[in-house]
Order: sequence, then structure tokens, then C-alpha cells
Amino acid sequence: MTTTENHVAVIGAGPAGLMAAEVLARGGARVTVYDAMPSAGRKFLMAGRGGLNLTHSEPLPHFMARYRGAAPKLQAAIAAFSPDALRAWSEALGEPTFIGSSGRVFPKAFKASPLLRAWLRRLDAAGVRFAFRHRWTGWDEEGRLQFQTRGGAPAIAADATVLALGGASWPRLGSDGGWTTILADKGVSIAPLRPANCGFTVAWSDVFRARFEGQPLKGIALTFGPHSLRGEAIVTQAGIEGGAIYALSAELREAIAAKGEAVLHLALRPDVGRAELVRRLSASRGKQSFSNFLRKAAQLAPVAVGLLQEARIGAGQSLSAMPPAQLAELINAVPIKLAGTAPIARAISSAGGVSFDETDADFMIRKLPGVFAAGEMLDWEAPTGGYLLQASFATGAAAGRGVLRWLNL
Repeated sequence: MTTTENHVAVIGAGPAGLMAAEVLARGGARVTVYDAMPSAGRKFLMAGRGGLNLTHSEPLPHFMARYRGAAPKLQAAIAAFSPDALRAWSEALGEPTFIGSSGRVFPKAFKASPLLRAWLRRLDAAGVRFAFRHRWTGWDEEGRLQFQTRGGAPAIAADATVLALGGASWPRLGSDGGWTTILADKGVSIAPLRPANCGFTVAWSDVFRARFEGQPLKGIALTFGPHSLRGEAIVTQAGIEGGAIYALSAELREAIAAKGEAVLHLALRPDVGRAELVRRLSASRGKQSFSNFLRKAAQLAPVAVGLLQEARIGAGQSLSAMPPAQLAELINAVPIKLAGTAPIARAISSAGGVSFDETDADFMIRKLPGVFAAGEMLDWEAPTGGYLLQASFATGAAAGRGVLRWLNL
């Protein structure tokens, strides 16, 4: 049902939806952004609490590898709106960026709110309208978009629609995954939404949990199968989470799904060789407790010693009875049995979504002509480090360009 007004509905006021709206308005479309929340960019603002990691500065081939199997499907969109383009876009909004020591890219303001405010002002000046507290519920028999609002259930005609409703992490900020049922009922293939960049559950002993909940594990190395990396983690009441854990979350999640558990190995002193550890652990401990001896001889934090004790309790062996060589090996290969993933509502992002087989090169859903999908609704995942926002911005821009082609604008 095409009109002459070129009205495009963008559903979802996160980065993907707002970027689609910007591209559309610039191309001459009349754009309305609908969102169930009272304001735009709720999850974007949450991301900014840690400094707003917009993107990453590594070379594009390495950058694209972070998207694993979805990389070929995202390649064109990210090439068209690259990390450099995203940085230029931010600077044009009055928010220049800088590259941190890790290669991550941040606004110099180091927060999201100034960038979002400037962006919304530009969208308003471009004529983009916003309709908040509009929860999308599907289509009516005439193909009009239906919404649930405080004032009723309006039906709205649109010449094209961009769906940018996010995944299912942090549902209180607006992304609850409710759209999956709506699209599945239309015959669209949806990969189940699963936690990504998430924590994992561990059956800690009551003593360990009570003493070390909230304690960080710094300067560690993590190994799972062929995957190994440096980073940090934190002990939680239910298990373990943190940047290094998130980086391995896809592999750990799939292993748990297949086998019911996954064993992760932590190196507590990765920069100290085995021979040096054996030498230190062979020294006399005198009248020290064994825990104090470990803290001093191996320079282990109390939480690290606690992890060693947890491992030996599980194996039914006393830590103090271990010979120095065996203890040195344990220090740099502490096994942690992960029993499950943390709930998706607590995950930073989610995996799964609209299968790329259901969309064309512009991210239009083939079974729903004129309906495009962008952002975390699509079936991809990536680690933290700027890759999540980059793909959301880039697919939003790509969907916007696709709509303009669809409407011959």
C-alpha cells in the first residue's frame, strides 16, 4: 500500500533505528521513529556509563573477524559505514573521539549523553518525528502497523518500515525480544535469542561465595580449548563475569549447550614461568599459614588463593599437601567448571535473531516486502570493544539506504 508521501516508520529508537532515520531523512523520506520507552537511546546511554566505546581502531580485516560467521553478511554495511566514518560522524556532531591504549575508540567527553543530545537535535532539525510509549504489536488486516499506547491501539500506514527493536538483553531498557513472535508468525526464520557477552554460573562453596563475591581477578589469562586471552574477571554470587569472560562467552555458551558444562582454565600468574613458581613454592614457609605463604611466595591475591582452594576441594585434595611442582601447575591452570549461562536479561548483548537467509543485501525481509531489519535484531554477535555499536550503526545506515532504493528516492 504505497502512498505519495514516502512515510517511513522506524520502530526502535536505539543506535540502529536512529541511524536509519538519519539516512532516510537526508534522502527525502518523511520519518517517524516509534519506541515503547518514554525517550530515545535508553540502552545507548547505559553503554555510555563505561565511557561509550563507539568502535575500534584495528585494521578492518581484523575488525571484521570479530563477527565470526556473520562477517560476510555484515562486510558491505560496515565497509560503507566504517569505523573511520563513525568517528567522523561523531565529530560532526561536536563530539570528537580518541583512541585508547587498547585500540578502543571513545568520545573525548567519555559519555553518551552529549552525543545523543546533539544527534536528537540534528534529527529534529531534519524533520524526524518521534512517537514514544508506542509498543509495536504487528500489523492489522490492511497491512497497517499496530501499536499499543496509553490512549488506545492506533493503526498507522507506512510506505516502508525499519525494524530496529534490539535483542533481548536489558529488557527494562526496551529490548525484550517480543518481536520474535510477531515475525515468526509471518513465517520469518528466527534464530533463538541467547545471552552474549554474558557471565556464567559456578557452584561456589558457601564459604568462597560469602568471602569473595564482588572480588576482581586481575592480570589473569583464560584458556578454553584453542582459545586463550589476557584480561580481568570478577567473582559474582552466582558465578563469574567480566571482560575476559565476555570475550569467550560464545564458545563457552555453545559448549554448555552441547555438553551441559564447560571447564575454563585460569592462569593466575601468567607472566611467571613454571620453574620460577616451583622455586618460590619450594621455600620454607616457617610459621606462616599456607594461605599467607601462597600470597607472599606466589604474590597471589586472597581471591586467587581462594580459587585454588575451591579447585582442590572439588578434587578432594588438600592444597597444602600438594608438592611445589603440582601446585605451580595448578596456579597457572585453575579449572573452573561453568554450569550454565547467566540470564539473558543480564547479558550485555544477545546472539540470534532474524536469519540473514531471510533478508536481501539491503536487509529487507523477503517475505515482508518493504520491511527492513537492522541492529541486534539480525543474527550476529560480537565481543565488547566497539564492535556491537559499530554493527548497529552500520546496519541501520544500510537499511536506511535500502529503503530509499525501495521507494526510488
